[in-house]
Amino acid sequence: MVWVAMFLALGLVCGSILLRWGTRWGSTSGERARKMPGDEYLEGGTRARVAMTRAISIGAPPESVWPWISQLGRGAGWYSYDWLDNGRKISAWHIVSWIPEPRLGDATAIGYLRHIDTGRSVAWWLDGGNFLGSLARMVTCYSIQAEGQGTRLISRISADAAGPTAYITLLAFRAIDSIMACRQLTGLRDRIQYCQEGHTSLRDPETGDRDQYQLYEILYANGDRAGVAGKEGGSKWRQSAIRDGMLEDGKYKPGIDEESGAI
Repeated sequence: MVWVAMFLALGLVCGSILLRWGTRWGSTSGERARKMPGDEYLEGGTRARVAMTRAISIGAPPESVWPWISQLGRGAGWYSYDWLDNGRKISAWHIVSWIPEPRLGDATAIGYLRHIDTGRSVAWWLDGGNFLGSLARMVTCYSIQAEGQGTRLISRISADAAGPTAYITLLAFRAIDSIMACRQLTGLRDRIQYCQEGHTSLRDPETGDRDQYQLYEILYANGDRAGVAGKEGGSKWRQSAIRDGMLEDGKYKPGIDEESGAI
């Protein structure tokens, strides 16, 4: 029994170290401490909360990185483990021609697009989903800035949870997201740098199918859509966007300030 207890204790310590590493992968202390768009969305919520900041350096200027961030989850896929989170559809290895510019109110599996600062950052807001017996909220933010001749990409995913399993829910979320998010950043870097190398032929020519690169449905603010209809609750988050005043009669409101999200 002593050896079993020691083995379990060692496993707990190693697991904690790996989890801590995964939730701050590649980021500096300054990047973890900085305020990011969307941080305020969870203000006033439950004390059961987690914030995960990761970062990666990319050998391409910000203007070349931004189109990849703006199409992430909006029909181009998620750039992570496609066999696990994209129904085996391969995330695009190029800028997809038919994906429109991001608009506040675009809705997909990770909520709706609540913040856009063109060329700099986007933030998605999921305002209440059931996960392992708890009601969870989530903010997903991507921010880019110049780093020498290249770009520094910072990802922050924050969440809180309410309910009897709140802390277990957040623990599981940290573990799963650490695996997926780290792969997402390297997937982005590899694709961007591949295109920067000047390849003239596409690895994945477009067929015209709106679910070619992404399984989960994306409902654009202009009324169009991509992905497989009904997959992963995009319609629910679209309703959230309408309720929060981001859309009017189900369509984009041109009077909204794209940078602040204010009407």
